[in-house]
Amino acid sequence: MKHVSKALLGAAASLAILAGSAFAAEKAEVIHWWTSGGESAAVKVFADQFNAQGGEWVDAAIAGGEAARAAGINRIVGGNPPTAMQFNTGKQFEDLVAQGLLGSLDEVAAADGWAKFLSPVLVKAVSRDGHFYAVPVNIHSNNWLWYNADVLAKNGIEPPKTWDELFAALDKLKAAGVIPMAQSGDAWTQLLLFNDVVLGVGGRDLFLKIFQDNDMEAIKSPEFKKVAETFGKLREYGDAGQQGRQWNQATGLVIDGKAGFNFMGDWAKGEIIAAGLTPGKEVGCVPGLGNQVYWIGGDVFVFPKTDNADAQKAQKLLAHVMLEPDTQVAFNAKKGSVPVRADVDTSKLDVCAQEGLKLLAKPDGAVPGTDFLQTPDTLGSLQDAIGQFWTTPSQTPDELVAKVVSIWESK
Repeated sequence: MKHVSKALLGAAASLAILAGSAFAAEKAEVIHWWTSGGESAAVKVFADQFNAQGGEWVDAAIAGGEAARAAGINRIVGGNPPTAMQFNTGKQFEDLVAQGLLGSLDEVAAADGWAKFLSPVLVKAVSRDGHFYAVPVNIHSNNWLWYNADVLAKNGIEPPKTWDELFAALDKLKAAGVIPMAQSGDAWTQLLLFNDVVLGVGGRDLFLKIFQDNDMEAIKSPEFKKVAETFGKLREYGDAGQQGRQWNQATGLVIDGKAGFNFMGDWAKGEIIAAGLTPGKEVGCVPGLGNQVYWIGGDVFVFPKTDNADAQKAQKLLAHVMLEPDTQVAFNAKKGSVPVRADVDTSKLDVCAQEGLKLLAKPDGAVPGTDFLQTPDTLGSLQDAIGQFWTTPSQTPDELVAKVVSIWESK
């Protein structure tokens, strides 16, 4: 990126021209997995802004992150790439970069001054070998506990601040015949819950030792065994319907007052808002139960390499539009995340977002998400192990620890 400044004036002029009539009717087929009510409302912000500036958004939504990524990658490798496709922020698109299948975004990044308003963490996440290959569109936090305020009040429960308080609340709801904890049957949500426990029960240092440092002694430690025990205990508080349930349906049980709690990332706020409720009011939020640390996640869009000049123009416009200040604020307000731009006004975001921003502002208030730190293969193996443990009550915490040890030893 050290050569960016030399191209700045020329790139800016070029982009100004491209953002005008040259983009008229330029189609952009965009693969993403945002299909729930709240997600659809959020992605519509991108589509509307892109269309308003002369593009034509062609929506290619595919339910489920794994299915959407697989479909997009297959098309790229097969020579029929979409204009853009979604990944989680982190290592998921590295193989495409290594194979030379993604287009560089250096021209747009220089023209729009990405390095001025993106944090160093995000710049590192979306660039490889000094070149930009992805547009970061949001910052999510994965480790939130959501609760129905009315359900808790009717059962004489205060919002928990510790894991012991949570388990006491879960027991009380179970005795009252209320679903204590709404859980999805999607494997990724089980892994998310496990990682929430690693961070909340084990703490920031243990989380980083395992996922960042690959410290085998940390995985074999009494602290990690306690994590496995706590995660195992949570199996007692779901309901029989969870196996066929999507993540947004689990969150919906809390929204509708049919369940007390749900562990989910802050994208749950999109569902709360879509239901006409206010995050932090009817549905309350606890950031990082036990250890208030912001687990940084998010989403990016990559732009497959193409020789088609019209497609290249559409890609540049879309990359530009996604990071415009007004677009960032509007999109993230509906998505439940916070903007990637450090120079936009976040004062009107909801109270839960404000709590998250306070954590982000602390020196040790955040950790990079597992997608930043581990390969998709490792996380896939871990997800399989966690899913099997969650759905097999006879499996013991010691067996889970042994499985995680095996996964890390085989890396």
